[in-house]
Amino acid sequence: MFKGLVSAGFDVVIRNHAEAIFALDFPGQAQELEDVLLQMTIPAEDLVGSGGGEAKSTQWLRRQLSDKGWPKHNFEFKSYLDGAEQLSMSHEIDHVRRAENGTIALEIEWNNKDPFFDRDLENFQRLHQQTAISMGVMITRGRSLQDSMRQIIEDCLRKYAVLDEADLKKHFDMKDRTARQREAVKKLTDRQIPFAKAFAKHFTSDKFGTATTHWAKLEERIDRGVGNPCPMLLIGLPASIVIP
Repeated sequence: MFKGLVSAGFDVVIRNHAEAIFALDFPGQAQELEDVLLQMTIPAEDLVGSGGGEAKSTQWLRRQLSDKGWPKHNFEFKSYLDGAEQLSMSHEIDHVRRAENGTIALEIEWNNKDPFFDRDLENFQRLHQQTAISMGVMITRGRSLQDSMRQIIEDCLRKYAVLDEADLKKHFDMKDRTARQREAVKKLTDRQIPFAKAFAKHFTSDKFGTATTHWAKLEERIDRGVGNPCPMLLIGLPASIVIP
């Protein structure tokens, strides 16, 4: 399954028999997910304009999933002893797909602090243990996208001949940059580093750095067994979906 994603360069890892569960109980939902992801593109301008936040294309992904019956959902648990409430917990999930044979939980971690992976995977574990979900799906920045991010940003700025902070405001719908951010880039340009290269270096380190949610950080959690024994499908968005 998901050969289309693999052929398109997506990172795909399947754990705890999730492939067999998809094949037998959720073949239609697997196809829905693959179809949406194979349509996804991210203009490089979105990566700059987002300021490191969620790109418009990632918002598109959320809308597409919701429109296909994968809405946000908040699972609530309460336990009682002799009529008195002892425990109350809730787990908000980005997207939940209910089907005849069970329920799939899906989280998108585009650009968060990497401990959010622990939260999401542990939520999958608890929800699966309570039989609230059949499996969990995690989508994040793939290895190739993370590794290429600096070059993508630099090439995008060169495309628009961006030479300074004023050009950034002119060409990209960026949030106001802080004095710290501007000064960090200036220190690099003062060393005769071209503005596009200097900005890309600082921007990717600051906004898409190693301590954010991306494929390598997700793999670390999976290798440690976080989320087990919940069946899981892990998907990394590749650099190939970026439109230069």
